Amino acid sequence: MVVHGGRVLLVRRQVPEGQLSWQFPAGKVEPGETCEEAAVRETMEETGLDVVAVAPLGERIHPITGRQVSYTACEVAGGTAHVADVDEVAEVAWVSLAAIPRYVPYGLFKPVQRYLDAALRS
Repeated sequence: MVVHGGRVLLVRRQVPEGQLSWQFPAGKVEPGETCEEAAVRETMEETGLDVVAVAPLGERIHPITGRQVSYTACEVAGGTAHVADVDEVAEVAWVSLAAIPRYVPYGLFKPVQRYLDAALRS
């Protein structure tokens, strides 16, 4: 999850998973890779944005996909977010705290919500 300029980066998947259409940049952890390294790599692959992992926020089984998910807070190190992987990503958006429910109507993982509440409070 990338926070920058008072907003969080979301991507809209080419193929939604049920209600899950907009989400944080994400993907599988490759062999020998940490969750934090995967977050940095996946963000670059999907959005072209160079980020640095700053804090692990927790793990859970995602209630919609049933997959094990690890959340990592990241900060921008360089670049401009855009659709870098056209096979996976349809659109990118920088979203304010108040607008998140329009993109993610089913709510966020509580540790992620707490982090965003603190990081995006204006």
